[in-house]
Amino acid sequence: MAKKIVMKNAIVEMDGDEMTRVMWAMIKEKLLSPHVELRTAYYDLGLGKRNETDDRITHEAAAAVKRHGVGVKCATITPDKNRVGEYNLKQEWTSPNGTIRDQLDGTVFRKPILVRNIKPAVRSWNKPIIVGRHAYGDVYKNTEFRVPGAGRAELVYTDDRGREIFRGTIQEFRDGGGIIQAIHNTDASIRSFAKACMTYALDQKVDLWFGAKDTISKTYDGTFRDLFAETFEKEYRDRFSAVGIAFNFTLIDDTVARIMKSEGGMLWACKNYDGDVMSDMVASAFGSLAMMTSVLVSPQGWFVYEAAHGTVQRHYYKHLKGEATSSNCMATLFAWTGALRKRGELDGTKLLVSFADALEKAALATVEKGIMTGDLAKLADPPARKICGTEEFIDEIGSRLRTVRR
Repeated sequence: MAKKIVMKNAIVEMDGDEMTRVMWAMIKEKLLSPHVELRTAYYDLGLGKRNETDDRITHEAAAAVKRHGVGVKCATITPDKNRVGEYNLKQEWTSPNGTIRDQLDGTVFRKPILVRNIKPAVRSWNKPIIVGRHAYGDVYKNTEFRVPGAGRAELVYTDDRGREIFRGTIQEFRDGGGIIQAIHNTDASIRSFAKACMTYALDQKVDLWFGAKDTISKTYDGTFRDLFAETFEKEYRDRFSAVGIAFNFTLIDDTVARIMKSEGGMLWACKNYDGDVMSDMVASAFGSLAMMTSVLVSPQGWFVYEAAHGTVQRHYYKHLKGEATSSNCMATLFAWTGALRKRGELDGTKLLVSFADALEKAALATVEKGIMTGDLAKLADPPARKICGTEEFIDEIGSRLRTVRR
């Protein structure tokens, strides 16, 4: 076997929860450590550790990404009331992804992993659809309140000199209680989002699509529309024309309808909540949530690679009982390869870049040989030759990788 590749600088490693944590350890042990002298700054973002540290560990991990430039993150639990009881939590801790995205003010780009023997559910799609998700603000940075009874809810803005500039009635609650939610965004973050999407569209040489509900939300969504248009006209129109790509803005309803009938091959820019939902839809339609790459890119040049799916809770409960599981590790594996490749590119370590490429090719070749996990076997055409358990699938990838690196 070839010598282990030496990393010049560390990446920030953020461990996670449940079945993805199990796969995380397997990937490191079987696919990475035999080939690379891993250098990581390790942060355990498992729910137990977040609860123990009052979630300080998440903020520390985000600060570490700013120092090191590159991070890789395992899927984590965002607890609801049921999880509070299950894990004996102090409170319903906020989303680690939301915290990290808020700290780094980045844009999340998600792109499906395509293999020849998994056909998209949408028959017209024959090119990958990249979803660019604004990773700041909106419902993920909200303030909300359960209204206990009759009363008035108001929206008030006071400037930094203490002057009240705006006061508007949200709702007069007359017949009992209700709910209130306040969300926000910033001009700087929206402009950063627009620039990130336009720059990435140029890099990928694909059209950029953006949709919002500006006919209803004339100020909130209307500001997204205006700042995207302003950024495009001032900085990107000529650059888009030079490479033959276009920027399209329509209502979000129309955007969805047109994309569903398209052949794919565009970058779809989405506001934070829209991107959360639509990236899962696109991933599922292309095959599986476990077949979606995801990277958070900040304006300052910080990168966090992660799986686009959750913690695979159902499989984890089976795993705890000692039952067989067939969990797909592809997105988690591609999070590692993405982070290692970026580390290699930034540090000028060509061997590390080549290793990341080789590991991805080994994983794709395994699936295209008909060797896959149960989620993909349901979609495979031609049918799967072998349906693997979680660890067995990782071993199959490892076998092909060793052949490449001899």
